[in-house]
Amino acid sequence: MAEILDGAIRRAVVIGNGFAGAENQCIGLVRALGFSNRHTIYRVTRPRGGINRWLQWLPVSVHKKLESVVRMSCGKSSLRTPHTIGLSNVLEADAHHLATMARETFHKGGPLLVVASGRDTISVASSIKRLAPENVFLVQIQHPRFHLNRFDLVITPRHDYYPQTPHAQQQIPWFLRRWVTPWEPPGRNVVLTVGALHQADSAALRIAASAWHKELGTLPKPLLVVNVGGPTGNCPYGVDLVKKLVVMLQSVLWSCGSIRISFSRRTPDKIRKILVKELSTNPKVQIWDGEGPNPHMGHLAWADAFVITADSVSMLSEACSTGKPVYVVGAELCTWKFADFQNSLQKHGVARPFTGKQNITESWSYPPLNDTAEASRQVIAALAQRGWTIHP
Repeated sequence: MAEILDGAIRRAVVIGNGFAGAENQCIGLVRALGFSNRHTIYRVTRPRGGINRWLQWLPVSVHKKLESVVRMSCGKSSLRTPHTIGLSNVLEADAHHLATMARETFHKGGPLLVVASGRDTISVASSIKRLAPENVFLVQIQHPRFHLNRFDLVITPRHDYYPQTPHAQQQIPWFLRRWVTPWEPPGRNVVLTVGALHQADSAALRIAASAWHKELGTLPKPLLVVNVGGPTGNCPYGVDLVKKLVVMLQSVLWSCGSIRISFSRRTPDKIRKILVKELSTNPKVQIWDGEGPNPHMGHLAWADAFVITADSVSMLSEACSTGKPVYVVGAELCTWKFADFQNSLQKHGVARPFTGKQNITESWSYPPLNDTAEASRQVIAALAQRGWTIHP
């Protein structure tokens, strides 16, 4: 069999951290590049449960060694609980193994595309590149903070560079500024996006529209989808905001045919209970209870408008890629770069504050966010500079 030396990439490796928000960005990018059925997922996982949550700041390798020492000394792990469900059938990412594979299969399989996302994946991903620099093209999603020359391409939201703005610098005490990253403006290997990459492209939404037609396609219109996340350090909210959300939803009910409410894994029980108690008895309202298939993609496909809590960059990015009205709850509570993200959405005209005074039958539109497709074009352009292409 003749050797293949055409420089065409035929396969991709995704390195995730076990969290949907990070891994969906990788998968969204490889889908956009045409690798839907030609990629393999590996994961960098760290011990979870118990006091492990206080050790998340440690490098993964150090964290694992500490957990191993405790397990050996105690006869069992007093730190560890099972990993997130669904991780057991995914291989742990091993830099030496993947680099060796890239080198040994280069002549027949072409270069290897590696796409990673999340802080815990940085060390493994950059090691693969260091060990096989002539055989690997490495894309790191989310800002790795420093030493960006370890990566062929870094794809990150523009708000990750908020710390460099004059407004941000004024908020940082002078003696801490050297510790706040990124330190340098984006270089030639940095691709800036408005929001997060995702899998909700037009093909995926067409499939979801068909799959969810029976359950969602027959609901009275307009359908308002409400996505509730959970408070974070830079987007804090609690019962007061949720009670306000209830009142605002009740105020727009007259203009809705249907309302569908869903929660994320981060949604606190007290927030769920308030929404269920106040709205579940209304015949226009349906609340997903977390049982059965997740309707998220169906909601994106069938919704006429969205109300989304400000904490989730991913949910907002997906909704703003549909071209449908997106209303945000709690944006005024966000701080630091997440406030910058909210301002960016409004500046682009893709999202508006939810006030409870809207008429949901009055739709509005905008040029949808197209971050994933644009990022894929930038990857193809960077590959071309190395003389490499994507095999169709």
